[in-house]
Amino acid sequence: MKTAIVTDSTSYLPTETLERLDIHTVSLEVTFGNTSFKEAELTAEDFYQKAKEEFPKTSQPPIGEFVELYDQLSAHYDEIVSIHLSSGISGTYAGSMQAAEMVDGIKVYSFDSELTCALQGFYAVKAAEMARDGAGAQAILAELHEMKKTLRAYFMVEDLKHLQRGGRLSSAQALVGGMLQIKPILHFENKVIVPFEKIRTRKKAMNRIVDLLKDASKGDKKLKATIIHANRLEEAKQWQKELEMICPLVNFEISSFGPVIGTHLGEGAMGLGWVEK
Repeated sequence: MKTAIVTDSTSYLPTETLERLDIHTVSLEVTFGNTSFKEAELTAEDFYQKAKEEFPKTSQPPIGEFVELYDQLSAHYDEIVSIHLSSGISGTYAGSMQAAEMVDGIKVYSFDSELTCALQGFYAVKAAEMARDGAGAQAILAELHEMKKTLRAYFMVEDLKHLQRGGRLSSAQALVGGMLQIKPILHFENKVIVPFEKIRTRKKAMNRIVDLLKDASKGDKKLKATIIHANRLEEAKQWQKELEMICPLVNFEISSFGPVIGTHLGEGAMGLGWVEK
């Protein structure tokens, strides 16, 4: 059986990777005023500049775009594995499931990554590599669920107001953060964004995330890791150099918080995620 892999734009996979592994995508949108943009239509620089002038809104892909893509794939594939950002922060996964019931001639398996960004991309890349080698949907899904056991992601933001305004963090939590000027480490728990630990400064928060990585990489564990930044490429590059000195056996790459996720985290957010290889 031939298995197609679909993900959404919040995986922020490079175009080269999407093309090389034949990964198909549906796009979320960002809206400024009355103008909506698909994520790929905005560079990070343009988006964060616009966001300084006006707080954007985000929206999931229309059901019709899922249906259209699934219909197109049904002409060439027998089944689809569709991998999406956490159902706790977006209706995209639910949209995938609804669309799956509206197409004929192909079975669609929707997968809730329970997080987003490059870590969601880790799932899509693994699925695409397996599909390329002939694996079917059931084998791919089993491997993705195994990945969940070791996949971790931690991040911090410059200001909690973006998460609070976007409804991704409670007002009470945002208020406490603003009053104390803390830089909480955040993570996904039960599919939603919650504080992991409350840290006073950005540097201490980043150092604490490094400690978590060091613990995860003890022994002979082989990890693949990614640094995720919100328009802070130079800082991300410097952090990568430091991390490669501290954890020389971990394979690092750099990725970004694109427009949709950047709307809710704000410019300056930094994250680190990893999975056992």
